[in-house]
Amino acid sequence: MTADKAIENATRLLQAAETETNLALMERLDQLACSWLAIANLLMERERA
Repeated sequence: MTADKAIENATRLLQAAETETNLALMERLDQLACSWLAIANLLMERERA
């Protein structure tokens, strides 16, 4: 897994959330995207070390 791939996953989830009409699902997609962004951040930190 790379940081770029994690960011791509977050982007895909956020795009899906934008078109979602079910509020609960929209919020869940947003939460998953935030998780992927946190993973990307950890991967980038690991690359810097």
